Amino acid sequence: MKNLSKLPRTMASLLEGETDLVACLANASALIFDVVDELNWAGFYLLKDGELVLGPFQGKPACVRLKVGKGVCGTAVAEGKSIVVANVHDFVGHIACDSASLSEMVVPLKKDGKIIGVLDLDSPKVNRFEDIADIIEKTAQEIENCL
Repeated sequence: MKNLSKLPRTMASLLEGETDLVACLANASALIFDVVDELNWAGFYLLKDGELVLGPFQGKPACVRLKVGKGVCGTAVAEGKSIVVANVHDFVGHIACDSASLSEMVVPLKKDGKIIGVLDLDSPKVNRFEDIADIIEKTAQEIENCL
């Protein structure tokens, strides 16, 4: 496993000065996918007209639209907080965009105090995110600076 402690600072440097949303999210998903071991998907869903719509990502093709309150991403938006799922098979209502995913972490992204989307990470390993959740949340805060 790589040392992830520098990920938030690296993200801040990568995104510094950029104001284009797509450019920021594309580079952010690429960096996370490259640096965090044992991922099969890293990307974003953006809140549009009351639903989450697929944004920039790295990994296999994904579900395009997710309803708020449904699945891990929609639940994170509805509850307004990050969710770490050790085993997706234990999460009632999990939406399996990739059947290889076994654990998931979703962090709501905010602009001016309002949720505008989520950072979604999937892993083919059970309990992948518990020990790195704080680093991923700090990294998401650096991404918010670009929104």
